[in-house]
Amino acid sequence: MSRRHYGLPPLTTLSAFEAAARHLSFKDAAQELSVTPGAVSHQIKALEAELNVSLFRRKHRGVELTREGLGLYQALSTSFRQISRELAKIRQDGESNAVKVGSTTAVAALWLSPALIHFWREYPDLNVHQITQDRPFQNTRDYDFFISYGRNADSSLQQTPIYRDRLVPVATPETAKQLADCSLSHLAKQRLIHLDSANQSWTTWAEWFQQLGYTGKTSEGTRVTSYSVALQLSQKGAGIALGWKRLIQPMLDNGKLVVVGNHSLPAPKEFFLAGLPDEELSPNALKLKDWILTEATQPSV
Repeated sequence: MSRRHYGLPPLTTLSAFEAAARHLSFKDAAQELSVTPGAVSHQIKALEAELNVSLFRRKHRGVELTREGLGLYQALSTSFRQISRELAKIRQDGESNAVKVGSTTAVAALWLSPALIHFWREYPDLNVHQITQDRPFQNTRDYDFFISYGRNADSSLQQTPIYRDRLVPVATPETAKQLADCSLSHLAKQRLIHLDSANQSWTTWAEWFQQLGYTGKTSEGTRVTSYSVALQLSQKGAGIALGWKRLIQPMLDNGKLVVVGNHSLPAPKEFFLAGLPDEELSPNALKLKDWILTEATQPSV
């Protein structure tokens, strides 16, 4: 008789394998599970020893699943999703029907929160928990959905395109007037406000200039780690920020910021609403999801 009721390896071992198989990376799995890559590798080796079969082919640049590994991953993925759905139902029928949505602080302040205010007017009894952070979302299935710039690496998520923004330089009306017809080379010499984000997918000044054909040097300017701070500095006349036009449209409408010159670049990636598949979402979460997608289709100036 097995020493375990279901004859299963420890759940921590199965969880480590599922994460490694989903990411095809021990390093990414370790980051998700908040352990070291060595700990993930140890769990995988223990599982392979117990099953007496190789689950991964180790390569110089990563790993890939063997036939046996793929079969086990598919079984675990299906089972974990079923468990996730049941837990979601229990949570929904339990203490709270709140919807959990994530975004960066800038997206929350400039776009999502204003949209939620309109949503609450129509659904005043529906609670929404906003989680904001300026680093990539890791435990992605802890959220009903979140707003992601570019597709999230978790292929188990349902990812719906929202919109593609445009990147433009923005500053005070006085600065914009002085630089109305400036060239890219002249703009590059101005005091630029650089964003050092934990999320490496955001477009930088250097990338923006390069995509528009300018490959010279850009000014050191000022460096910040928050996009909201970058916009505040720009409004105070402390430099030129790289504006995500749709996000900052209210600031453009009220004249606090003005687009500098005629240089504009489509954002390399779209914004996505990434989250649990619709069949795993609560009715409340589906209401908010439909609302956000409808809001995103509204034209911007």
